Amino acid sequence: MNALTTVALQGTTAGVTAAPFAKGFIRLTDDAFRKGWHERNGGNLSYRIKPEEIEPIRVCLREPAEWAAIGLSLPELAGEYFLVTGSGKYLRNVIECPEDNLAIVLIDDAGEKSSVVWGLEKGGRPTSEFPTHLMSHAVARKRTDGRHRVIYHAHPANLIALSFVLPLTDEAFTRELWGMATECPVVFPEGVGVTPWMVPGGSEIAEATGKLMEQYNVVVWAHHGVFCSGADFDETFGLMDTVEKSAEISVKVRAMGGARPRQGITTRQLQRLASDFNVTLPEKFIR
Repeated sequence: MNALTTVALQGTTAGVTAAPFAKGFIRLTDDAFRKGWHERNGGNLSYRIKPEEIEPIRVCLREPAEWAAIGLSLPELAGEYFLVTGSGKYLRNVIECPEDNLAIVLIDDAGEKSSVVWGLEKGGRPTSEFPTHLMSHAVARKRTDGRHRVIYHAHPANLIALSFVLPLTDEAFTRELWGMATECPVVFPEGVGVTPWMVPGGSEIAEATGKLMEQYNVVVWAHHGVFCSGADFDETFGLMDTVEKSAEISVKVRAMGGARPRQGITTRQLQRLASDFNVTLPEKFIR
């Protein structure tokens, strides 16, 4: 009995969820829920599956039946498979029943439609923010020569809180976050992007996020949440965790009466940090 036959006999659910990439995906959803970043059905996650990861589970996938319009034309993603959370699904339930809460989605040959080929066993569709994920995947893939495969959206409270008190500019958020924790300029040396409040789930916010993803791995949605891009689950989760921890420090400093800290990381210190860790910080953030 060969390996593919063994997977088939295990059943479609076991075959997919036993795959290492699926295990990593599920672990992130559980870790993130325990962080408190995903109230109710808030937040979503997607992963661009590698061709060599698809082959062992191909027998578990059904043939595309119904194709849904993405609302965008992304020919660079044609033929790609994505593992993604479902619309209206609670991340706290993913670890208990992944086949009901996740989907593997195939993009058509034009990059304009998608079809669910695994998962969502009790019905449903991919997250309503799937167009934003796909736009961000397309941009991040080009910017990183294919290295980035994870797009993650969460609702971390401290970052959202800062969007009510900081100017909604890339410069204001980047300097605030860099200035709260020494590791931040090293973890996200490119800075962070910020969008004004926009209605989620449509092409407008997808395009705005994608535009910022041309420069950044972190995009703050004002009064809503954060999008992160990364090469793998550890890197992407760690990025979200680092940014939110820095925001938490900022919120605590402000709660102690320091809208502007009495002490902090100076521009000169940021420059020294960049030199010692061999990273490049954009000049617009360290003037």
